[in-house]
Amino acid sequence: MGYLLNGVWNDGWYDTAGTAGEFVRPDAKFRSRVTADGSSGYPEEAGRYHLYVSLACPWAHRTLIFRKLKNLEAAISVSIVEPVMSSEGWSFSAPLPDHINGFSYLHQLYTKTEPRHSGRVTVPVLWDKERNLIVNNESAEIIRMLNSEFAAYNPLGYDYYPVRLRGEIYDVNAFIYNNINNGVYRCGFAGTQAAYESAARRLFHALDTLEERLSRTRYLIGNTLTEADWRLFTTLIRFDAVYHGHFKCNLRRIEDYPNLSAYLRDLYQMPGIAETVDLDHIKRHYYMSHEHINPTRIVPLGPELDFRRPHDRERFACN
Repeated sequence: MGYLLNGVWNDGWYDTAGTAGEFVRPDAKFRSRVTADGSSGYPEEAGRYHLYVSLACPWAHRTLIFRKLKNLEAAISVSIVEPVMSSEGWSFSAPLPDHINGFSYLHQLYTKTEPRHSGRVTVPVLWDKERNLIVNNESAEIIRMLNSEFAAYNPLGYDYYPVRLRGEIYDVNAFIYNNINNGVYRCGFAGTQAAYESAARRLFHALDTLEERLSRTRYLIGNTLTEADWRLFTTLIRFDAVYHGHFKCNLRRIEDYPNLSAYLRDLYQMPGIAETVDLDHIKRHYYMSHEHINPTRIVPLGPELDFRRPHDRERFACN
């Protein structure tokens, strides 16, 4: 799980000693944007950009979902890292190569862009094949670019970030990120009992709140499907398989929530979404990469999950 320091790779875990045992996620460092008019220096062009992702990572999974939903698979190519982290972090292999640069490790993309880069090396990465550098490594910003800036390649595409709902989307995203998306990591990576218990209580209070909310509407923002739903989806789809056991998020399963579990199946069954979910990569990554949590690196056989079961979410009208 290491990091770069002045361009040199270091193998080391997150240091929670200075934060009372609490895991604090660092901010993404590369924050440029693709724009339709090219004013940012990164014009919208089919074939110019490349995504580096992990099928295991919930943050990277968001970008794969939007690439699928916005019909951008021909416009934006992709490389997938190995699910199990090496001593040099995310890596490539013969079965899963770096199609653009031929690198062995993801951190080489970071130092190619910024030779003395310092910080964690994360997916997703949006790469500019023309300028040979990272455009952006913040998933929330990448999915907005995929939603809006490539409209020329998907002119009839659905808008998952409509202007009229942006205020509400912002509030819901913040609630979900702080308590659920990042909340599971605050449980799993906690360095003290107190930090773990605080994070776990916040996590399950938030899930209880969403369970009640979804008893009244099909999606998080009324009956309109938005980016907020997909940002939540990538955590929910991993919850019972890895977060419940591996990260000790075990007060309840998503299966124990009637509305949340049906909502999860509703999203999973939308066209193309199941193709973006790889539970083998997900389970192998978490159970085999976090040796300080699971030193035996044994990957459990279960749980048995069937996301294709019927759901009753059609009872709500859609916008």
